[in-house]
Amino acid sequence: MAEQIKTLVRRLVEEVWNRGDYAVVDELVGDDYLGHPSEVRGTEGYKQFFMALRGAFPDIEFTIQDQIAEGDKVVVRWTARGTHDGDYFGIPPTGRAGVITGVEVLKFADGKATTCWGEVDQLGLLQQLGVISLPVPAT
Repeated sequence: MAEQIKTLVRRLVEEVWNRGDYAVVDELVGDDYLGHPSEVRGTEGYKQFFMALRGAFPDIEFTIQDQIAEGDKVVVRWTARGTHDGDYFGIPPTGRAGVITGVEVLKFADGKATTCWGEVDQLGLLQQLGVISLPVPAT
């Protein structure tokens, strides 16, 4: 099962995240899907999330760095690159390129993702977009 779910995750990344083929979501994501901490729910919520992300970063490209699977779970470490050319959850376009990294643990049942726990470097992305800056420590 571990190799099968790794293949399913690669399909999600390539077909949905990178190409925006949202029809594939119905095949690979369960109706009862729940993402943490984003609270993305179900196949429609999953589609809407990635439509919004691709609207903000139309040229976004995800790369899987690592995958480790055991039983019904797979851990994926990924990197994404894109240009902020649309609204990003309330942040107007900056036209700047950014790189973001994340790690997600996805749980599968009956060949579909049912749950995801993710950690994404939003702070790093917001810094690259020039939306926020961190104070410089005194020397």
